[in-house]
Amino acid sequence: MSDAQSRLDLFIDRMVSQRACLDFAIADTADLAGPVFELGLGNGRTYHHMMNRVRNRPVYVFERAVASHPDSTPPEDRLILGDVRETLPAALDRFGATASVIHADLGGHNREKNDAFARLVSPLIEPLLAEGGLMVSSDRMYFETLAEQPLPADAVPGRCFIYRR
Repeated sequence: MSDAQSRLDLFIDRMVSQRACLDFAIADTADLAGPVFELGLGNGRTYHHMMNRVRNRPVYVFERAVASHPDSTPPEDRLILGDVRETLPAALDRFGATASVIHADLGGHNREKNDAFARLVSPLIEPLLAEGGLMVSSDRMYFETLAEQPLPADAVPGRCFIYRR
């Protein structure tokens, strides 16, 4: 048996880290009034988690096509449909630099594709974050003005990343 982690172990590390980082980001930015952005809905687990944790801030979801569990589907007025290469710049026009938390779980199994996508979307995400806001990502991002932050104690290094404006 090799010392490499099983795919199950890697998944568990990612989920534990994601929860720890989201909970930290939501609590740390609780006094910011700006919206929370979920980039990608998937089946809606993290959206559902955020809806149970975020208070007094709207949560908007950016998604190409909704395929989530019915309990984890945002209302139409909080759903921004389309390709992020178009919807993120449009969100900057609509919201400005006001997002208190932005979460992205690129979630693919191909690290090279995830990295290429992170490089593509980083400059589209960066201008949306409010001063003091936090960006949580499952992959390393490439920002010019956001600083990578230490992870909360429950997070596994390399499984989640936090950036602050």
